[in-house]
Amino acid sequence: MPATDLLSDRAIQAAIKAAVSAGKARKLSDGAGLVLDVRPTGSGWWRLRYWRDGKEGMLSLGTYPEVTLKVARQKRDEARSAMANGVDLSERRKQEKADRQKQREVASLEAAGLPGPGTFEYVAREWLVIKHQPGVSPGHAATTQKRLEKMVFPWLGRRPIGEIEPPELLACLRKIEARGALETTHRVKDACSQVFRYGVSIGACARNPAADLREALKPVPVRHFAAIVDPKDAAKLLRDIHEYKGNPITRAALRLSALLLLRPGELRHLEWQWIDFEAKTVVVPSEVMKRRINEKVNGNPHVVPLANQSLAVLKDLQPLTCHGRFVFPSLLSKEKCMSDNTVRSALRRLGYSNDDMTAHGFRAMARTMLAEQLNVQPEVIEAQLAHAVSDPLGRAYNRTQYLTQRTSMMQVWADYLDKLMA
Repeated sequence: MPATDLLSDRAIQAAIKAAVSAGKARKLSDGAGLVLDVRPTGSGWWRLRYWRDGKEGMLSLGTYPEVTLKVARQKRDEARSAMANGVDLSERRKQEKADRQKQREVASLEAAGLPGPGTFEYVAREWLVIKHQPGVSPGHAATTQKRLEKMVFPWLGRRPIGEIEPPELLACLRKIEARGALETTHRVKDACSQVFRYGVSIGACARNPAADLREALKPVPVRHFAAIVDPKDAAKLLRDIHEYKGNPITRAALRLSALLLLRPGELRHLEWQWIDFEAKTVVVPSEVMKRRINEKVNGNPHVVPLANQSLAVLKDLQPLTCHGRFVFPSLLSKEKCMSDNTVRSALRRLGYSNDDMTAHGFRAMARTMLAEQLNVQPEVIEAQLAHAVSDPLGRAYNRTQYLTQRTSMMQVWADYLDKLMA
């Protein structure tokens, strides 16, 4: 058996003085793998050399004189005893380091007034950063976070996520439901469900209690955007737009809402550089379209054929706004596009309430009347509306854009609107 306990405090002190005097480090062995690395600074570092599966390892046991010779020997003996029982010292040290880091993190969170690891809020905030934000728009992510912070965290945030049961989550959702915000209630439930599923994947909880609440909440009434779909009513709307006495930029936005079939947000963000007057098209970049994040990045731009009437509106608008970036700039700043409330407010001034017609309703008007009055094929209309193919496999392989058919359709549609208005 190899010799142990070879050092003494006197020998260590002498070695330290010699190292300081010579300005050179040296190593002292106490046996059984315990070594003191003496530094010229007047201190030492205890290390334990060991072998596992034929490989040498080194374990730090602290600094001298903070860790005395007696304590260093105790740590050596404890470590060797643990190895004899099959403990991997390197893995144990990593776990101890992780535990200390976790304790510091918990202390930091407590100091900031935030719940610690394992709580619903902690897991939810991790899910927001790792899973939710990379997959949705910044606005969507911000809305989800705000809802959780205001409607869930005050009641469930500090609860261990693995202990939350369906009745407890339901009681929280009932508070939102009681305000009559049924759609918000379901969206919050869906967000919580995703948090629980993420918690299951990382081992923070064993199940998703939100899945048991599928039939527990009041259903959301189906409500479509108000839209005029009767040709006679559409004719009156078009005449009212033609006679609009407000800002000419707003009037142009109203006319192109009917002609281009774009979503209100896409129309507001139109830029002059996207318009090709010779090719008679507007090419809307993929990132502006209503799509998932990966589809915004990898998807094709949306090409909008321009009828002669649309070109005329844009050419009339050019002298007013072509010196800036946006076709429809904000009334307050040319650096921003038109407010999302501008077209809606203009419709109100024309006498159309939110139950009569909306900015989004122009798309429904076109979708209905193109099919019922002009007998256009539904797939061509859907392509112009930039609606996604319902089948995921279809989205991957169906790249048909029907550009030729859409070009003809858009001119037929514009001519039909002129006929109605007349």
